[in-house]
Amino acid sequence: MLNKINKNKWKIIIIFIVLVCLSFAFAGLFYLSSLISNNYSQNTENTIGIENNYWLGSANPKIVIIEFADFACPYCRESFSKIREIGIKYKKDVKIIYKDFPVLTDYSTNLALAGKCAGEQGMFWIMHDKLFLNQGVSTKTEIFELANQIGLENIQFRTCFNSKKYIKEIEQDLQIGKELEITGTPSWFINGEKIEGDIPYDIFIQIIEKLIK
Repeated sequence: MLNKINKNKWKIIIIFIVLVCLSFAFAGLFYLSSLISNNYSQNTENTIGIENNYWLGSANPKIVIIEFADFACPYCRESFSKIREIGIKYKKDVKIIYKDFPVLTDYSTNLALAGKCAGEQGMFWIMHDKLFLNQGVSTKTEIFELANQIGLENIQFRTCFNSKKYIKEIEQDLQIGKELEITGTPSWFINGEKIEGDIPYDIFIQIIEKLIK
């Protein structure tokens, strides 16, 4: 009898803990949604500086999402498919801008260079996806193989990569991120408000829907 009472007591405690966790989750969602202003200002882009960054979506957006990411970051890998889907779903209202913050590994900068050099041939987003889908690629030989797979002109890509043609732009992104006190990737600026970490897809959607209204 005593064991049965104890079991019931633990069930009640577990249910209580679950309810508390859910309440914190919903409170966090409400906080994120209320934190972000729906009044997008061009100052968002001017302050962070996006003139050298690739973007997709609307040229006249209601919402600007700026992502600081590292192609070697597993949390960024979790985010990339969600952000690409959002870019397609809300292409008339949302502008998504990618900025490099290569700090996680000693080859992160080379991955960023691969993205930039692919962008030179109009294939940044294809390389963006390829690098995340093949996360773990680290050597020059592996990077060149990815470039071949997506159909980049071989000599142009290798010349760009080996000369570190876009290293200054990557370093500029890194410096801007440090000035914005970014401590990890992915980090997001949604209409100028900073959120760090991998945002769940449903929360992303709710934030966007709230801002579009």
